[in-house]
Amino acid sequence: MKGLYFQQSSTNEEITFVFQERENLPVTEDNYVKLQVKACALSQINTKLLAEMKMEKEFFPVGREVAGIVLDVGSKVSFFQPDDEVVGILPLDSEDPGLCEAVRVHEHYLVHKPEKVTWTEAAGTIRDGLRVYTALHYLSHLAPGKSVLIMDGASALGTIAIQLAHHRGAKVISTACSLEDKQFLERFRPPIARVIDVSNGKAHVAESCLEETGGLGVDIVLDAGVRLYSKDDEPAVKSQLPPHKHDIITLLGVGGHWVTTEENLQVLSETREHHCSTNELDPPDSHCLFLKGAAVAFLNDEVWNLSNVQQGKYLCILKDVMEKLSTGVFRPQLDEPIPLYEAKVTMEVVQKNQGRKKQVVQF
Repeated sequence: MKGLYFQQSSTNEEITFVFQERENLPVTEDNYVKLQVKACALSQINTKLLAEMKMEKEFFPVGREVAGIVLDVGSKVSFFQPDDEVVGILPLDSEDPGLCEAVRVHEHYLVHKPEKVTWTEAAGTIRDGLRVYTALHYLSHLAPGKSVLIMDGASALGTIAIQLAHHRGAKVISTACSLEDKQFLERFRPPIARVIDVSNGKAHVAESCLEETGGLGVDIVLDAGVRLYSKDDEPAVKSQLPPHKHDIITLLGVGGHWVTTEENLQVLSETREHHCSTNELDPPDSHCLFLKGAAVAFLNDEVWNLSNVQQGKYLCILKDVMEKLSTGVFRPQLDEPIPLYEAKVTMEVVQKNQGRKKQVVQF
């Protein structure tokens, strides 16, 4: 059977995706489950994180968000048995690509798939659900009545974030990156408090949020990237969409939480020379956050796989994501399922972050 892998160039700049023949899986032992993959969602591969974790190899397996049927279980497996329908996220150090007919995975990375949830829905929602729970529950303490700004709400991640915030009784504000996105967001029920169209560069996010909250600012911000410099220093196309760091700090309310997806966030002065010389908070920005009692948190969903001490919470999140999917609380932004032979080309698009809806391979 074939599996999809990626190979990185010697300069670490180019990634090539290739199918490779795999040997038959070994006999399932201990706490491992052999899984027949029915669907696998595609997400960007964080090559920088792999390098930092010393996980680089010539060929790295592709595809981690999987849903499928249990074929066999090890002698120590206690949660599953053959023919169970399950869904989960393969760990970062998995030897098996999810884009393959069968994989071996430790039982602690899987949960049962509800009967009414389709394979593609399960695989396509599990990781974004995990990210949203991490951002809104564990990093920013979402609660009824709080105001939440979701940047790029029409994205796959943003859609799930809006739905969870609505479900918890929060007041939701969102940005739209195009007229199509704006129309999509305006169809949400319950309705979004305010949709800020940033596609033409005229709307000011901070002013709009302060106006919507009566000048108090929002309690929680989940960004979709952020600009670190002034418009003069950034490429024109890039500067149209992500908000500036000062905008987010300005629109945060007292005790607010800014959850960022920007792993290289450096709240710095406006020159690239400073960018190269320090990783510390720019004093004026730090002082502003101090006066508000506000916090900045980094959204890294891999933290659950990099540490085993939170395994119980991790599984609870996955179970709750599937429960909300089965009850209709989550309605994911999925593209049409694609066959395995198209996975290579589609993964190239995903890696370049050129897609909007979640891509899922169906077996």
